[in-house]
Amino acid sequence: MKLNLFKSKVKRHAIAFYNIENLFDIYDDELTRDDDFVPTSEKRWTIKRYKNKLRKIGYAISNIGKKDTKKHPAIVGLAEVENEDVLKDLVASKHLEEYNYKFVHYDSPDERGIDVALLYDETIFKVAFSKTFTVDLLDEDGDVDYTRDILLVSGLFEGLELHLIVNHWPSRRSGDVETEYKRLKASQKVTEVISELKEKDPNAKVIVMGDFNDDPSSKSIKALELSHGLFNPMQTLMSHDRGTTSYHQKWNLFDQFLITHNFFERKKNTLRYVDANIFDEDFLKEFDGKYKGSPYRTYVGKRYKGGYSDHFPVYMILKK
Repeated sequence: MKLNLFKSKVKRHAIAFYNIENLFDIYDDELTRDDDFVPTSEKRWTIKRYKNKLRKIGYAISNIGKKDTKKHPAIVGLAEVENEDVLKDLVASKHLEEYNYKFVHYDSPDERGIDVALLYDETIFKVAFSKTFTVDLLDEDGDVDYTRDILLVSGLFEGLELHLIVNHWPSRRSGDVETEYKRLKASQKVTEVISELKEKDPNAKVIVMGDFNDDPSSKSIKALELSHGLFNPMQTLMSHDRGTTSYHQKWNLFDQFLITHNFFERKKNTLRYVDANIFDEDFLKEFDGKYKGSPYRTYVGKRYKGGYSDHFPVYMILKK
């Protein structure tokens, strides 16, 4: 009986990351390239489609890690959100409104107007500090190449200090080799952020999460891993028939976590790493046809599919 009582005191929480594929509102922002996501565009991005997307993403988020923790995730890093308004709509949507989600978001200089953000259950995580870091890039012509900022959020998770770094690194759109230098630059910036944290506290507990547009074996990820002796729990999940996003029927595992090694400390009253996984439940997958099993997307090109996202979420379990 004593053993059961002891076990019940162990709290498990899911930390998730999800690239939610273009969560745009329906209004034109004159400062960004969001013209595809208005009702009059070829994509016909209507209020009905927007609300359907909110409901579906909310449902997916509410279920991430639930089999392991019996509850919604405590923290969710997000990529591809347009602004604060869409985050307000998301946390107020059907499947999330009952939870105590708040968010941290800053507008970044990305040309398409998409940013990263952090959702958190305020009963579990108390935000103390947040800041963004710009990745300075130049394109082939020497002009400034604007990309997503890196978001740092620090606070108390179940009363224990935790630092979260949310990323959405430059894409491979013009070729993975041609754009590699951009992701190496982003990797270097994250290394600098962790160095800053460790200068203040050598035992800082840091979770780096994001859509890195690179796999666990890529140079940018390996450089980051080695720079601070980070552990990447995702590298064992990569296989030819499983990943987080699929391109030309080839899997990639772009969505990952990297964590400091002190998540393995066997001390009392500490946050400990348990496991990590891809949240690739059947409801998030294409049901049949040529792309059966790949992420059930909102759009394929200009064609509306009405799905969730072109990425599967990932999650890790912490226990205290």
